[in-house]
Amino acid sequence: MKRQKIELLAPARDLECGRAAIDHGADAIYIGSPAFSARVAASNSVADIEQLVNHAHKYFGRVYVALNTLLADSELDKAVSLIHQLYNAGIDGLIIQDLGLLERDLPPIPLHASTQCNNRTVEKIQFLERVGFEQAVLARELSLESIKEISSKTNVLLESFIHGALCVSYSGRCYISEVVTGRSANRGECAQFCRHRYKLEDSTGTMISDEHVLSLKDLNLSRSLEDLLDAGISSFKIEGRLKSAQYVKNITAYYRTELDKILERRPELTRISSGRCSYTFKPNPFKSFNRGVTDYYLNREKGRLAAVKSPKSVGQYVGKVVGYMDKALQIQAEEPLHNGDGCCYFNEQGELVGLRVNRAEAEFIYPAKPIKPLVGTSLYRNVDIQFNKELERSDHCRNINVELVLENSEDQLALTIVDEDGVRSITSCSFKKELAKTPGTSAKTAEKQLKKSGSTIFLVEDISVAIEPELFVAASKFNQLRRVGFEKHLQARLDHYGRRSLEFHVNDVRYPSNRDDLPDITNLSAEKFYSRHGLQSFSGSSQQKPLMHCKYCVRTQYGMCPGKGADVNAEPLYITDNTGRYVLTFDCRSCEMKVDFADKNTDQA
Repeated sequence: MKRQKIELLAPARDLECGRAAIDHGADAIYIGSPAFSARVAASNSVADIEQLVNHAHKYFGRVYVALNTLLADSELDKAVSLIHQLYNAGIDGLIIQDLGLLERDLPPIPLHASTQCNNRTVEKIQFLERVGFEQAVLARELSLESIKEISSKTNVLLESFIHGALCVSYSGRCYISEVVTGRSANRGECAQFCRHRYKLEDSTGTMISDEHVLSLKDLNLSRSLEDLLDAGISSFKIEGRLKSAQYVKNITAYYRTELDKILERRPELTRISSGRCSYTFKPNPFKSFNRGVTDYYLNREKGRLAAVKSPKSVGQYVGKVVGYMDKALQIQAEEPLHNGDGCCYFNEQGELVGLRVNRAEAEFIYPAKPIKPLVGTSLYRNVDIQFNKELERSDHCRNINVELVLENSEDQLALTIVDEDGVRSITSCSFKKELAKTPGTSAKTAEKQLKKSGSTIFLVEDISVAIEPELFVAASKFNQLRRVGFEKHLQARLDHYGRRSLEFHVNDVRYPSNRDDLPDITNLSAEKFYSRHGLQSFSGSSQQKPLMHCKYCVRTQYGMCPGKGADVNAEPLYITDNTGRYVLTFDCRSCEMKVDFADKNTDQA
């Protein structure tokens, strides 16, 4: 039976985070290239990426590099040169947005279409498959039914975000940062306007709210992993290329555990990498950065998806304030609090207030600064000091199972190692033949010494010792054989790893016509590519497009959706902050919202 391969794909801000992701169960990681990455603050050297490749390949894990910004004509040659360097460093895939690169001389590397390509229709995914992409990162806004439809009509590998921050706009279709500040989200420099605080008003000037109306909660699809598998997803992606190694360890370990539960009872599915993890902590996504969680549009109708009170991490609910004693707060806690924990709560004005726990004793906590929230206030912990220490200590928790066979000839000891993937190596060393005072003792010594895998990635599952019982062999000889044997076997695994190649062939497949999916073109190579694929008109400059194009709807967030029987306020609606005033327009037929300048002529949908 051919088994479908499933990958857990984790983020890597840098080499440390990448190693942490692999060590804690990721099948693959994605990391920013030295330049042209959609997270400009998370770029990495080719040398560091090569180190990460070598580490991942030990477990047959993969490394994908994000080179997913739009490029200027002056940057294309540098980008292509960089891609060749990355290919020579051994990477397994390249994530891109600018299809002008397909007009250039690329190495035979599997291509992944970044979510910045606006991958949300069957026609778009079919096009990407036909022009040569192996994998497509789907838009976060898709429902299960939409994913099923795409999967049923395409053969390209489908990748879905399952955890982390959400952009309020369709990826690749947010221009507010570029237009207002000159910092383009499509160039990796997003100024995060979606996290601003805005005054929301109707056309009469009546205030509706003064909150973070565009700041979405964080995605958590842990309850829908099997539904996504059945819908056709093969790559499960954790967002977070700006997150710490502690975050990566916890979230990767959590989803590794959840996916393995499914894979263990479904023999038709298998993970793409090898090894098993044993954690010294209990993974818990609520103990890492989160703004509250949502499954977004996967399973249900639009709801209140925004974390309007604050764009900061609220963390895990721990209990309620039930009283006071001198300088202490009395907490009815669901979890114990510790000295040094960071907590927070929302005050009477709806503002997020932080506090540090100087001392925790039974049901009382002593804040570092005097503070007195109302009785009944919910308390959250966004820094769990003990849990973070556990994460810091977590290291080397992933192992490859091996079986060892020790034999001897006249003057040679031979150690055969076979691992869980069937990779085999044989290491031999000479020894001076001596007779043992007590027959059989060397076999016992051999078994004891060979079982010590130490700091290697190997875990000895079984040992067979077949040496002559009357031989005497010093323990140091077995130690030497084990050390050299494991080193040789590790190299055997790297030699056995088969990197995939994917030759790109030029074709003229027609680009799907969709007025809301006209590509962003910033160089002549991209113009040539789209012209060859039948696109007659291009999208123009970002100044001519809506600043944001969203599935998220402010009217739904505030209970004003006419489709659900609400009275429509005096419209259009406006949001205002210190950068300007913006108009919100609504396309109820498509169930979408657009954000633009208030004084710009826009067609009311």
